[in-house]
Amino acid sequence: MIWHPGAESEYAAIGDAAERVAIQHAREKLEAMGPRLGAPHSSAIKRAAGAGLRELRPRAGRSRWRPIYRAVQSDTFVVLAVAPESQIDKRGFGEAVRKAQRRSDELQP
Repeated sequence: MIWHPGAESEYAAIGDAAERVAIQHAREKLEAMGPRLGAPHSSAIKRAAGAGLRELRPRAGRSRWRPIYRAVQSDTFVVLAVAPESQIDKRGFGEAVRKAQRRSDELQP
């Protein structure tokens, strides 16, 4: 798994250590299960249709944070942004999705 430098900064800025640990556990699940990781731990981002963006849902969706990622190969993923959960902060989630799309476009050859 690869973290975009911007996503790493967003992750590091999360003040709650328990939330960072929950994100780490969700990351480990994604690394172990790959594209087979489904609900409630991962979900497609509907407003990013066609971009292949997904949200990692720590604590089976009970976390306030959502790492946004996409596959770059069948078994390699890149985390592009860390967003607030959309039900808590719709605007912040939308901004993070747009940021993830821009970052994803930068990675394209």
